[in-house]
Amino acid sequence: MFSESFKKSGCIEVICGSMFSGKTEELIRRLKRAQFANQKIEIFKPVVDTRYSDEDVVSHDLHSIKSKPVSSPEEMLSIADDTMVVGIDEAQFFDSSLVSVAQQLANRGVRVIIAGLDTDFTGKPFGPMPALMAVAEDVQKVHAICVKCGSLANHSHRLSKSRSLVVLGEKDVYEPLCRQCYNEAVKLDNAEKA
Repeated sequence: MFSESFKKSGCIEVICGSMFSGKTEELIRRLKRAQFANQKIEIFKPVVDTRYSDEDVVSHDLHSIKSKPVSSPEEMLSIADDTMVVGIDEAQFFDSSLVSVAQQLANRGVRVIIAGLDTDFTGKPFGPMPALMAVAEDVQKVHAICVKCGSLANHSHRLSKSRSLVVLGEKDVYEPLCRQCYNEAVKLDNAEKA
């Protein structure tokens, strides 16, 4: 295996973007590559994410990988000592303690791969994602395609009228839009409310 002089170097990788941009797909791809390399992995997701499965992390195109649903980031600290890679999906649904937990894991020598929405449906930074991006060694912003004009999309426009911050849904509830189409859609939404 590794020589005794080998020192594990932990790191934090963040994959972020809008709905339908391939965040979870990229997370699963990286985790499966680590599995193929015989690295011990642990995967976590928030208990509130039950869209496709109560247990698995599932991408929109239905690729999946086993995970452990947790209600708080602190539960992730109980990983086995030989865990080399930790994957975290839907990070925006966790509280700010996820930043400290990710740092603690990386400081132990663990590669921490985190996927989540960088902004909410109002276009504001979402949950712990901005702070995670600030402390990460690597940040990859992935984009969807705007369903209105075909440009790169970086906004998740909510189609439902709910103003709740967390509304689980798919294409029936959200659509990816570029900046211009998002701003136009928000104007229409506001006009309908008036």
